[in-house]
Amino acid sequence: MAWRNHSTITEFILTELSDDPLIEALLFVLFLGIYLLTMTGNLTMLLVISADSHLHTPMYFFLSNLSFIDLCFSSVTVPKLLKDLLSEKKSISVEGCLAQVFFVFFSSGTEACLLSVMAYDRYAAICHPLLYSQVMRTEVCVRLVLVSWGVASLNASIIVLLAVNLDFCEAQTIHHYTCELPVLFPLSCSDISITIDVLLSASLLHGLGTFIPIFFSYARIVSTILSISSTTGRSKAFSTCSSHLTAVTLFFGSGFLCYLMPPSGSSLDLLLSLQYSAVTPMLNPLIYSLKNKDVKAAVNRTLRKHLL
Repeated sequence: MAWRNHSTITEFILTELSDDPLIEALLFVLFLGIYLLTMTGNLTMLLVISADSHLHTPMYFFLSNLSFIDLCFSSVTVPKLLKDLLSEKKSISVEGCLAQVFFVFFSSGTEACLLSVMAYDRYAAICHPLLYSQVMRTEVCVRLVLVSWGVASLNASIIVLLAVNLDFCEAQTIHHYTCELPVLFPLSCSDISITIDVLLSASLLHGLGTFIPIFFSYARIVSTILSISSTTGRSKAFSTCSSHLTAVTLFFGSGFLCYLMPPSGSSLDLLLSLQYSAVTPMLNPLIYSLKNKDVKAAVNRTLRKHLL
């Protein structure tokens, strides 16, 4: 392990969410429920989209990738949190910490890219319906997903390289329930000014690089919807992107607050991080199923097919 080792630290101690064993037991039940709902909801979305030919369209192809990455995102942090809630010693090895840093940034980065791609898909469907089948061909959709995964991998690799080059002295306690690069900064005894600048630049570039296309896509979508004379037509057009807009608001709202605010270890900081990495992956399948007639119809068809 090449963690510039005149540092002898081999593990970090994670901050407990509560000093009260009863509250920790209740938190364990709460987050176990959240994790099981996340697994069930996203696996159901993957199964339904795969099994129902009516959903073999670009929008649901992207949604299946979003469900898969939500499974990964939740699994990066929540199982370790559940283990720590039942343990007296809440520690993580240096290698485990590095792995968690990489997969947190990889999962969140891929989700940001996918949400951006899905906004472009809605733009193409609403603003250029006659050209939609040509614009969003199968090979184009596959390339967009591969680029999303590739860009997120590159960004996460840069972040991990920043972590590898940090020196640590005596401090071992991370004031957080999981390993993320910003919470490691207070433990470093090396100059972190360049590291902070690179992290901020990479986060802003990735965040704005995925959010700006969403903003302009929806600007064009809103303009097109308002130009539709029929109230029914406007309602139908808006309903096709309302679920995505809700998911974007949840993800980017909490994400920007998490990574642009300095880490403090405060209750608000922990709450935002939990909402970002645990609650949002649970809500996405609910948002897309409850507000989407096609998904609800596909679920009913799949249930009838397997139960009859």
